[in-house]
Amino acid sequence: MNRPTLVISLDFELHWGRFDKVSLQNWETYYQITREVVPKLLSLFSQYEVEVTWATVGMLMAESPDEWLHYCPTSKPEYKDPRLSAYNWFNEGPKNKSCLFAPELVQNILETPGQELGSHTFSHYYTMEKGHLDHVFREDLSASKKIAHEKYGVDLTSLVFPRNQYNSNAIQVARDLGFTAVRTNPVDWFWKTPEKRELLKKIWRTSDSVLSLGKKTSYQLEKEIVSNPISLPASRFLRPFHPKLGRFNKLKIDRIINEITTAAKNNEVYHIWWHPHNHGHYPDQSLNEVKQILEHFSACRDQYGMQAQSMKGIAHSLIPSH
Repeated sequence: MNRPTLVISLDFELHWGRFDKVSLQNWETYYQITREVVPKLLSLFSQYEVEVTWATVGMLMAESPDEWLHYCPTSKPEYKDPRLSAYNWFNEGPKNKSCLFAPELVQNILETPGQELGSHTFSHYYTMEKGHLDHVFREDLSASKKIAHEKYGVDLTSLVFPRNQYNSNAIQVARDLGFTAVRTNPVDWFWKTPEKRELLKKIWRTSDSVLSLGKKTSYQLEKEIVSNPISLPASRFLRPFHPKLGRFNKLKIDRIINEITTAAKNNEVYHIWWHPHNHGHYPDQSLNEVKQILEHFSACRDQYGMQAQSMKGIAHSLIPSH
């Protein structure tokens, strides 16, 4: 890269990303707040002229259960644990559509300058769970591309793997389907094999948000060594604001600001990510944290020439065929 670069990728999923973790009951207000936060995030990104990749679950792009069913692939995942299947969960009974479908928000994203619609698979698909098959994943990704193309006229080229689960086969499937950029995990040991859900690694990942427990978070991307699809490792997960965390909220933001400064000074890439629904509990405080980060990026843009690029933007500049 000839300029230091900030990358922001968001995992946009509503309850499709949490159906196997928590019950939908009593979370309606949380998702309603999330729906109200998305336009505010878009306004901030527009104000600071920041490109962002919105890695969106394909199911969320539908407007109704009927349209959802129309785009569902023929092959469904047959995980060893059937609770991991979005199809099994959805077919159990009626669901609150406002927590699952948001085509108007997808349209808002597309209408905001600099925003990229990316893929978070069609069904929040897990490529490292027992029972996964590559051909089923291929159909799932194809379904995500189909709904984006037919409904919104968008060719999806950036991919974020749900729960950060992937291997070389999954990346090859993405390449075969025309994806040119994927988000990968940090190199630290506590980010490896996230599908095993080991408590020690979770504690380490959480602690690393305020303490320096891992390796350097920013990195160089040289045109001569990039792959196709290009791998963009995550640098930092923006953890949700919570009043009970007290001063740790500030320490978390200070750490991100310092890491952005390091990237800016060393002509490196810094890749931050989170879920829009992370702002569902304390939206005002959470949006203020995002604003602090964007303010600092703006200062680094003025002082060091830092730029903000989407995943697609980076791939476009680095992969020769583009």
